[in-house]
Amino acid sequence: MKNPPPIMDSAARRWRAALFLFMLVTGVSMASWVARTPAVRDALEVSTGAMGLVLFGLSIGSMAGVLASGELVRRHGGRLVIAVGAVLLVAGLLVIAGGAALEVSGGVFGGLALFGAGMGLAEVAFNIEGAAVERTAGRPVLPVLHGCFSLGTVVGALVGMGLTAVRFPVGRHLALVALAVAAAGMWTVRAVPAGTGRESAVTGDAESAAGTEGATGTSGAAGAARTESAAGSGAGGGGRAGGVRGHLDVWRDRRLVLIGLIVLAMAFAEGSANDWLPLLMVDGHGTGATAGSLTFMLFAVAMTTGRFTGGPLLVRYGPAAVVRASAVVAAVGVALVVFSDSALLAGAAVVLWGLGASLGFPVTISAAGEDARPGDASARVAAVSTAGYAAFLVGPPSLGFLADHVGLRNAMVVVLVLLGGAALITGALRRIPGAPVGEAPSSQPDLV
Repeated sequence: MKNPPPIMDSAARRWRAALFLFMLVTGVSMASWVARTPAVRDALEVSTGAMGLVLFGLSIGSMAGVLASGELVRRHGGRLVIAVGAVLLVAGLLVIAGGAALEVSGGVFGGLALFGAGMGLAEVAFNIEGAAVERTAGRPVLPVLHGCFSLGTVVGALVGMGLTAVRFPVGRHLALVALAVAAAGMWTVRAVPAGTGRESAVTGDAESAAGTEGATGTSGAAGAARTESAAGSGAGGGGRAGGVRGHLDVWRDRRLVLIGLIVLAMAFAEGSANDWLPLLMVDGHGTGATAGSLTFMLFAVAMTTGRFTGGPLLVRYGPAAVVRASAVVAAVGVALVVFSDSALLAGAAVVLWGLGASLGFPVTISAAGEDARPGDASARVAAVSTAGYAAFLVGPPSLGFLADHVGLRNAMVVVLVLLGGAALITGALRRIPGAPVGEAPSSQPDLV
């Protein structure tokens, strides 16, 4: 008989709610940009390939943030990294707004670089925080956390579609989104406990800390953060090196390498839709800009639905089977978008693309965090998150250069190949016996 889940105190609930809220507004901000890309492209008067170059601003900034985030979390804890990320997100949105209003490609590029750096810093820290909450709650949290991002993309896509239809200025739109991100960021930083993922300079006994918390019968945010920090210290003292060597050491695990390859493919599939779906429908299928935004909204709705309803499937069938089926469903959707000449069928197939891509990223992150020592789990989560965001952010813009030669629809065949490869290696996601998240007795995560 499975043990009942720990009882989360009010501080732990605020911790989880803060992560959900900020992931929501991050999704809103990302979708607000994506929904307005056709308008920005037209205002800047650039080709598809040149637009891909502008998008590399997002990729460069994001990768800088992603690569720095894991080490910064180990040194300073997740809360400080999230705070810095929030500041950069707001600054980036304001610079993009100014660049779009002034029709300056360099301004949009620079704003995307700032926005990407903020996203890279904050979201890796959020995955580490989310994995810690998942261990604290004893039930799936990461799919819902990423579901909040997807829900935000639905909201952002709806608003973006409406504002596109009424020709509302892009600059003003993104400036208003920046204000919303700033407000959510301030509340989130206050609610997240200090120290999650940090490797303390003072040697601590993680098992003792965990035992003290367990004796209280509750699962508190501050106690979880202390345990995480102590475990990081113990792991470091046990021989796991920090810095670059620490990043590389975790990849000696063959299972983690396969998990990394899966997240590369699934994140690439998601990122390709985020970067190119409106333009794919406009340029590849001849739809209008509003219809392109509507198609992206359908994708975002499908992503959200998959992430919020995936918990029962994961509990019943396990992550390996679910992600294998997800990769196949996504591949069918992408194939229909690429090879169908019907814009209506292609638009409907986007639902399959979104449903299939929805669980890949959060489930692989959760699998990476299945580790006996929370400190090691943080390093593994950071490593896989870095691989995922590399594919999510750097890979899709490169499709723009390929599209200049073969067309945007044909360029998406790359996504098909990657999804097929991922489906073949999902056995690496089988749960480790005794992993904390696998003991969750509830098939539906507690959302409040």
